[in-house]
Amino acid sequence: MVIGHAGELHPSVVKAYGLPERACAVELNLDVLIATAPRGGEIAPLSSYPMTKQDVALIVDVDVPAAEVQRALIDGAGELLESIRLFDIYTGAQIGEGKKSLAFALGFRAADRTLTEAEAAVAREAAVAKAAQNCGASQRA
Repeated sequence: MVIGHAGELHPSVVKAYGLPERACAVELNLDVLIATAPRGGEIAPLSSYPMTKQDVALIVDVDVPAAEVQRALIDGAGELLESIRLFDIYTGAQIGEGKKSLAFALGFRAADRTLTEAEAAVAREAAVAKAAQNCGASQRA
C-alpha cells in the first residue's frame, strides 16, 4: 500500500517556479493515511488552572548535549512540569572557555489547583539539582 511519494524536483521545475535549489515535493494519499492510522487513545482534558512559568539558565561543558540537560530537568522537575523549551544557547567570555549556557523556559501546572510561585520554585530547584547531578550543570548567575 502506497501512502505517498516524495522526491527532489527536476532542476527545470525548480528554475521555472523560482524555488530554492534542490527543492523537494511530497504527495500524500490522506484517505489511505487516515484509514491506516491507529485508533483510540485518550486525550487528557485541558486544565482550568493557570501555568506558572519560570526560566533557568545552566552552565555546562560545551560537549554536553542540550537534550541531555533537558532530560535531566524533566526527570528532576516531576509531574508538575508541563512544558519545557530551550530558548537560548550562549558561549563567550562571560561563561568561560569550554563552557556554554543553556536557557530553558519551564512551565509548571497542577491538575487540581493553582500552583504558588513557591511550589513552582521547589520543582524548578529539584530540576536544577538533577541537571547538576547528571550533567555537571551549575546555575548561571
